[in-house]
Amino acid sequence: MKILIPVDGSKFSTAAVGFVASRATLIGKNPSIELLNVQTPVPSRAASVVGKAAVKSYHDDEAARVLKPAVSALAKAGMTADSGYAIGHPAEEIARQADADDVDLIVMGAHGHGALMQLVFGSVTHGVLARTKRPVLLVRDRAAPKADSLRVGIAVDGSKYGRAAVRYVLKHRDLFGAAPAFILMHVVPDFAGAVMPDMAGLALPAYSDEEIKAMQRKAFDTAVAPLRKLFEKDGVKFEEVCLSGAAAEEIAAFAKKRKLDVLVLGSHGHGAFKAAVLGSVVTRVAHISALPLLLVREA
Repeated sequence: MKILIPVDGSKFSTAAVGFVASRATLIGKNPSIELLNVQTPVPSRAASVVGKAAVKSYHDDEAARVLKPAVSALAKAGMTADSGYAIGHPAEEIARQADADDVDLIVMGAHGHGALMQLVFGSVTHGVLARTKRPVLLVRDRAAPKADSLRVGIAVDGSKYGRAAVRYVLKHRDLFGAAPAFILMHVVPDFAGAVMPDMAGLALPAYSDEEIKAMQRKAFDTAVAPLRKLFEKDGVKFEEVCLSGAAAEEIAAFAKKRKLDVLVLGSHGHGAFKAAVLGSVVTRVAHISALPLLLVREA
């Protein structure tokens, strides 16, 4: 497995490195790890005054300050990492490096909640998500999991993006430990809110309780049945959970209740706006949950 970890010396990138360093089963498979530090260029006027040698020395020192602790942290976990730095726009350079090296995963630190996409993840993370279709694991500022085997929630919606997420998890399940617990989640509509007027103009329930349960079962099975086959084909145990209501809120609440370690969500491609980059449900989950989020694009 090829993993790219952008590092900038912040507590968020330190958390990303710590998450990877906690993956004992993955480490046993000798993954290829690359650490990348991206620095903004020195202003041309200042560069012309101090000279090329001084500018290079500055960039070398800055890179060493950031990269050495990350290399050391991975080494303590038994993992060897290559490291390097680039000069340019951080999001562009990270996305370019990920594509050039054909990585399987980008692991990035991402800060807390916020109403805007940039406040949820930060502008660099947002920029990377808008520029690459590589899977991205967003790690918040929290301690790395103590256990090797993780509790993994995979939220699916019946789309090709959910199928891509399941395929990715099964292909790279060493990332989640020797014996991870996989929980396949789907949120069905709450048909109970549907009403119709009677002859007197009063609002009456459109469906009985039995009809609602039957429609929810059908919706759940339609979304989940093809994914069951993928788990069964690989001989991987999993749990199915049917949720009902507002998708993002239900996913986040369930993750908190069951003390999940990671949430996996399928997400569509590029775009300038947050909904175009990730989809509204993913963005909302990121807004209300502090769990690490693995975002998988269609593969």
